[in-house]
Amino acid sequence: MRNFLKILLISIAFFSSLSLQAQTDFGVKGGLNFTFFKVDEGDFGERPDAELGYYIGCFVDFEIEKNFRLQPELLYISLGDFDFLNAPIYLKYNINDRFNILVGPSLNYFFDFFNTKLKVGADLGFAYNLSSSLDLHIKYTLGFDVLSPNGMFFGMRYKL
Repeated sequence: MRNFLKILLISIAFFSSLSLQAQTDFGVKGGLNFTFFKVDEGDFGERPDAELGYYIGCFVDFEIEKNFRLQPELLYISLGDFDFLNAPIYLKYNINDRFNILVGPSLNYFFDFFNTKLKVGADLGFAYNLSSSLDLHIKYTLGFDVLSPNGMFFGMRYKL
């Protein structure tokens, strides 16, 4: 947990310096996640189990073109006995002033998940802007590895 706080503070400082540039936003986000394990062996049994957890982190949002943005994030996820870092890199498309679609790869670093540390996934998300600073989002994460979890995330994002 102490290493996570160091990484989070360094990321906030780095992203804050980037947010001084034009058309770049920086902020924090957090919420709940429901994770579904898709393994048939190990401690998970024959049917996949679901776990409830939470996440918190930061993001930076760069404008590429008029309706396209790049949004990398760094999230700390706590899920039962598992803690890991999630680093999605989204291509964000603004459908209109209120709705956005986010899609991209997701890198996950597990602190101890059956001794395999790095896992790769793909994310698909939607966001609804409540105001210029606050939005609600939902995303689905698909894990590619045999012991990689899939999950639904529900949360809020606040631009600083």
